[in-house]
Amino acid sequence: MLDQYFTVKPEGSDEQIIQKSRFIGYVKRVTTEEEAQQFIQSIKKKHADATHNCSAYMIGEHDQIQKANDDGEPSGTAGVPILEVLKKRQLKDTAVVITRYFGGIKLGAGGLIRAYAGTTTLAINTTGVVERKRMKKFLVTVDYGQLGKLENELRQSKYLLENIDYLENVTFNIRIVTGEESAFTEWITELTSGTAEIETGEDSYIELDVSLE
Repeated sequence: MLDQYFTVKPEGSDEQIIQKSRFIGYVKRVTTEEEAQQFIQSIKKKHADATHNCSAYMIGEHDQIQKANDDGEPSGTAGVPILEVLKKRQLKDTAVVITRYFGGIKLGAGGLIRAYAGTTTLAINTTGVVERKRMKKFLVTVDYGQLGKLENELRQSKYLLENIDYLENVTFNIRIVTGEESAFTEWITELTSGTAEIETGEDSYIELDVSLE
């Protein structure tokens, strides 16, 4: 598992008119090639009357799966520019389809590349980008006498307090960035004078919105 990576929000779209041609960009988060192909086919079905439905996707922890399809546009003027935007933005597990309705004016190779790359960027920005960070779960149990102090310290810290279980004792459910386990354990031990019971849970990802400015 990667400690952090960028991807898109679940799904989105946007469109623009360039030299009378209508370009519609569709973006979707996918985790398998099968998912990507199903998404592409669904857009092709939706826009069966379109001049072109060009696509690209990049999938896998290390971008193992990369595919681009020009769907009838001159070779290298559509699918590859879409894929290049995904690479430049470092977006993993992302599929894009750009639908084009030809408006009667030919754009030339350079114009097509700019149109497909630009529509991809527009659709991605509208959909939204997130940073997925791997977090380690910790369960910290203390007696009720330490509840107020520990809760206050946790809420002012850089650690993520998810919730508190009020049972025989108090258990704090906390997420911390992978790699900070030792520092966190030492901090809790010092805060509670060594009385806290500390357990580790499973890793999971949290998603943080990425500013596009």
